[in-house]
Amino acid sequence: MRCPLPPGLGGIPGIPVPTSHALTHTGTIVLCGPQRLRPTVGAIVRDLGVKGPIGLITAGWQERETEDEELRGHLGLPAVNLRLYGRWEEVFHNDPEVFEMHRRRQDHVRQLQHLHRRRLRRAMSACRDMLQSEAEPWLIEPERADAIAALTTIDDHHLARVKALHLRFEAEFKPAERPSIAAQRAEIAEVLQDVDVVAIAGGHVAVLLNRLRLLALRPLLATRTVVAWSAGAMAMTDRVLLFHDSPPQGAGDAEMLDHGLGLAPAVVVLPHAHRRLRLDDRGRVGLMARRVRPAQCLALADGSYVIAEQGRITAGSEGVRAFADDGALVALPAGAFQ
Repeated sequence: MRCPLPPGLGGIPGIPVPTSHALTHTGTIVLCGPQRLRPTVGAIVRDLGVKGPIGLITAGWQERETEDEELRGHLGLPAVNLRLYGRWEEVFHNDPEVFEMHRRRQDHVRQLQHLHRRRLRRAMSACRDMLQSEAEPWLIEPERADAIAALTTIDDHHLARVKALHLRFEAEFKPAERPSIAAQRAEIAEVLQDVDVVAIAGGHVAVLLNRLRLLALRPLLATRTVVAWSAGAMAMTDRVLLFHDSPPQGAGDAEMLDHGLGLAPAVVVLPHAHRRLRLDDRGRVGLMARRVRPAQCLALADGSYVIAEQGRITAGSEGVRAFADDGALVALPAGAFQ
């Protein structure tokens, strides 16, 4: 099914004007908000004209990965679970050296995240001080811009360090040459030969992204339509941002986790934003918008979605709001699948 685009979508700052006029069935990424309270992915895949089977990725659920009966019932179509979490556990079991090298790498990743968090605290405080200043605009705005530039430098540095860690692991470990991993990758590729659409659930975003990367899913997903929600949607973007203004342990700062798969590179998606962020605080919203430029922050409400094609947002539903530099929340006009 080919779906027309809504008019005027390109008028939102930071959202490029679409260059096509229909939804392409190959290489299209549908990024969805949370599904628990308002499930919509079933309607989306049916409106895409999908007959099944659908490839399921539920690795973010970890040990509950195969408890997908409710999801299958909602989709209402034949589906096959790719079992990424279980497959990697089998690799650990069959190849103890893999387990040890992976454990060491993950320990280094956690240490880098802790160091990033410590540097972030001071940079975020400086940005908030500058944003709250009542000095004349011509005096304060260059200071604000410089404070935010320092913050983005810290973000970019952290992402570069994590990427270097991944590349070092690949170079030293050569996972593609290890039989235990090559066999799993080959099985996944074979299963996906008969699958046009892959549905990626949420859950633990770091675990999900880790399995997607280790089992080399990016090139396989790049040629298929992907419908991903919550953490799954986050993993499809260029940069994964962890966010919560009021976590249980106290005040929190949004922190960069890692590069995502980059299949939807123009956005940083924020599912559950209405629950985790103070969206009525224009200072916080504006800071996050400016921090991730040139990408666009998109808050995805329950059941909402946007469509990304060739690095552009080409359609969206109600319930999607873009963060503007001045702290405003800009609603994307609805269209497609309606």
